Amino acid sequence: MKKLLFILLFALFVASSLQVNAQIIKTEAIVGLNLTQVEGDEVAGFKKPGLNVGAGVLIPFGKKWDLSFEVTYNQKGANEGVQYHDTVNNIPTTGAYKLRLNYAEIPVLIHFTDKDLLTIGAGFAYGQLVGVQEWEHGRKVESTSLNSNTYNRSDFSYLIDVRIKIKGPLKFSFRYQNSLAKIRTREFINNSTGAIWTRDQYNKVLTFRLIYVFNESKSKQLRQNSGGQ
Repeated sequence: MKKLLFILLFALFVASSLQVNAQIIKTEAIVGLNLTQVEGDEVAGFKKPGLNVGAGVLIPFGKKWDLSFEVTYNQKGANEGVQYHDTVNNIPTTGAYKLRLNYAEIPVLIHFTDKDLLTIGAGFAYGQLVGVQEWEHGRKVESTSLNSNTYNRSDFSYLIDVRIKIKGPLKFSFRYQNSLAKIRTREFINNSTGAIWTRDQYNKVLTFRLIYVFNESKSKQLRQNSGGQ
C-alpha cells in the first residue's frame, strides 16, 4: 500500500506537464471536512468530524467530461455524547461512544461539467485502514487496534460528488460516500433484558471540500482548439 501511494503521489506531481490525446491533464489540491457516522453501531447522526485532504488528477475526454483519480487521507467514524448515568457490574455506563477510523483512499470518478459552472460526478473508492481507536462509556477499548482486525482493513465505497465553481480554478465540493461492503459485524447485548443481536456496520460520510484546480484554463483552451465533444 505504501508503494502504491508513493507511485500515485509521484504521478500527481508530474501530471501537470503531461498531455493525453491532445488534452492537458489537470491537477487538484484538496482540503475539506467530513461529517461521518457508522450505520449499524446503534448510534445515529453524522456527528463525527474529520479531515479529508489530498491531491488528484483530472483527465479530460470530450468537451465536458473528466476522469479523476485522487489520493486522500480520509477520517471517518462515529460519535455520541453521554446519554445516561448507570452502573452495570459496578462499572459506570453512560452510553457515550466514539470511533476514529483513518483511511488512505484512492477515489476514481467520472465527472460531467455543465456550462463551466456545475460539475456532477460519481464513482468508487478503495480505502486502506491506517489507524483506529474506539471508546465506550468514556473508556478506551484496548482490544480495538489496527492489528486486532476488529475492523476490516479495506473499505470499498461508492461516491456522488457535486462541485460548484467559486472563482477561477477554485471549486466548492459536496460529496456523499457510503461503504459497499461491511467494515465490521458486531454483537450487541441489552444489559437489562440480556437480549443479544448482531449488526453489520458501514461507513457513511458527508464531505465539504475546497478544490483548487491547476492547468484548468490551459486544458479548456486546448479542448476548444481541438474541437472536443
